Amino acid sequence: MVKIGDVNLGDFPLLLAPMEDVSDPPFRALCKQQGCDMMYSEFISVEGLIRDAQKSVEKLDIYDYERPIGIQIFGANMDSMIRATEIVEEANPEVIDINYGCPVKKVVCKMAGAGILQDIPRMVKLTEAVVKATNKPVTVKTRLGWDDQTIFIEDVAERLQDVGIQALSIHGRTRKQMYKGEADWEKIGNIKNNPRIKIPIFGNGDIDSPEKAKLYREKYGVDGIMIGRAAIGYPWIFREIKHYFKTGNLLAPPTIHERVAAAREHLLKSVEWKGEKLGILEMRRHYTNYFRGLRNVKSYRIKLVTAENTANVLGILEEIESVYAATIF
Repeated sequence: MVKIGDVNLGDFPLLLAPMEDVSDPPFRALCKQQGCDMMYSEFISVEGLIRDAQKSVEKLDIYDYERPIGIQIFGANMDSMIRATEIVEEANPEVIDINYGCPVKKVVCKMAGAGILQDIPRMVKLTEAVVKATNKPVTVKTRLGWDDQTIFIEDVAERLQDVGIQALSIHGRTRKQMYKGEADWEKIGNIKNNPRIKIPIFGNGDIDSPEKAKLYREKYGVDGIMIGRAAIGYPWIFREIKHYFKTGNLLAPPTIHERVAAAREHLLKSVEWKGEKLGILEMRRHYTNYFRGLRNVKSYRIKLVTAENTANVLGILEEIESVYAATIF
């Protein structure tokens, strides 16, 4: 049984990775329905939180049906990290997670996210300060290192465990790789198999099918898998992996009716949570994956990403469902 502190996640949890402008409450609701065991918020700037910035504060929104859930923060200043941790604790997530993996330039240039992989002692001190500032379990998501010459993840894992983190998620790439090339799961497996490591180790990177999830589970021995990009517009990845683990058989892909229903629910929740303008805008990144594999769907996709009000989008979705009703994926 995998546990983070007192949070029980079952035998082999599937986790939704924190993704900026993706893993918000509307999207998390769909992933939870499809079997995701634990989810994380979008990453939240500690500087934004302590200054009461609206965008940062909104990301603290969590709902009972999402639990267990972690709220993820990023930053580089010790005092800001401590103050933000206290704010996050009041939102009452099950877990507080620290982002040491974001590779985006505007984040790393401030020594936050993956930027801190250039200064491991500072990374350890910040983590220890967060652990001491809260009664919640603290977890970390990070990368293998800054570049191929600075892959110190085995030492980092031990040091972070020693200062009190209760789980570690590892994306199997360096910051320099961004999202290119293949994730190196050998190094993730080495950490899991280190006899000094007692906390759960979750692997992240390139899991996009039930077959790969099963292979990596068995080959590398991790305690669970964190899924990011493969879930965008395709929350069914969680149920498909679980079914394959249980039966050894692949589930049929979602029907056009399921796809349209999910896109419709996602849209309506997005508009409800963010307002119509922003809700419609941020939904646009999901449509390609919701309807991937449909023949001649490009014209409908163009309509979806240019529609400017909820009624129009709903009408286009209804038309897609009608036109492709007989389609088998």
